[in-house]
Amino acid sequence: MDYGTWRGVFTIIILVLFIALVIWAFSKRQRKSFDEAANSIFEENESSLNNRSDDQQESKKHE
Repeated sequence: MDYGTWRGVFTIIILVLFIALVIWAFSKRQRKSFDEAANSIFEENESSLNNRSDDQQESKKHE
């Protein structure tokens, strides 16, 4: 096998892996976990904001 054949085989392998990755990324089974991961940053921010406002309310009670 010469260099051109190896390049062709390597290109086909990369193409197949890319198509498999795209199918996996857009599959319906993965959608729920991806949505949870995408929204997790907002849940963390809301909980930290709620904790901060609770702390401020408690400090006002002690004054």
